[in-house]
Amino acid sequence: MTSDRITRIVLASRPEGAPTADDFRIEHAPMPTPRHGQVLLRNRWLSLDPYMRGRMNAGRSYVPPIEIDGVMDGGTVSEVVQSLHPAWAPGDLVLAHAGWQSHAVVDGESLRRKLDPSGLPPQTALGVHGMPGFTAYAGLHEIGRPQHGETVVVAAASGPVGATVGQIARLRGARVVGIAGGPDKVAHVETDLGFDVALDHRAEDFAEQLAAACPDGIDVYFENVGGKVFDAVLPLLNDFARIPVCGLVAHYNATGPAPGPDRVPQLMSLILTRHLTVRGFIQHDFIALYPEFVREMGQWLRDGRIRYREDVVEGLERAPEAFIGMLEGKNFGKLLVKIAD
Repeated sequence: MTSDRITRIVLASRPEGAPTADDFRIEHAPMPTPRHGQVLLRNRWLSLDPYMRGRMNAGRSYVPPIEIDGVMDGGTVSEVVQSLHPAWAPGDLVLAHAGWQSHAVVDGESLRRKLDPSGLPPQTALGVHGMPGFTAYAGLHEIGRPQHGETVVVAAASGPVGATVGQIARLRGARVVGIAGGPDKVAHVETDLGFDVALDHRAEDFAEQLAAACPDGIDVYFENVGGKVFDAVLPLLNDFARIPVCGLVAHYNATGPAPGPDRVPQLMSLILTRHLTVRGFIQHDFIALYPEFVREMGQWLRDGRIRYREDVVEGLERAPEAFIGMLEGKNFGKLLVKIAD
């Protein structure tokens, strides 16, 4: 690839169910040129996140869908190559949203923040010190609000959001039960991250194990998954329990309603009779907290009070395969693509 060409991955077709490699296409294109107020970025790191699956679908959501032949969406750690914006200079390392491509031109006002290359590893701005970490921080702060001694249950507890949720809840004095898939992830949640209990949702007696781990019920359930995990949690919710709904990865590839009886009346009855708070959110809902999060999380990371794990793949061309694997639970920690040194 010559220096006047870029590599990008676009949406070739809308998936029917689980995405396949045929839903993506690798392209090469001329190097873009910035105009007044814009910057040219060279992307170093790309974040892969479950929300991207929803953006591959047509239809209404909290953001517009990716258009066919459009560049796949995603957060990046990027280097400024050329700047026609007064706030940014060549060589600056920035947090951006430049998508699945080697280079991009973006509005200088859209850049999230400047990163210190001598500080925390820059790719943490895509994980524990970025959107996933802020999702955990804001969802707990504004919706979950765990109190000292309460029981917090976290789905997808080995992932970047769930791992951070549980550790923050423990810093707030709560008792934390993490749910993950497979013995290695369960061991990581309990041993490395310090959760009070970790359970494998693949166990045949998972519901019984969860009930035994929560003898006083559940006060906060941080929802990242849905499916049978939510089914096991629901009867254990205490009065006035809070449920921040961050994701429903078990349903992202669904092509129609789930089979079986209509359980909405049962759910609504429990919401009413147990005074439950159920709120869906995206991290931008609480963007006013972002500066506080950057400061507090940065200090926790420097002090070693919050730990994190990364799953890194090398090369932009591997992004589709890694993304498909993530939706199947194959990643272990925050999934990142290293595009360039």
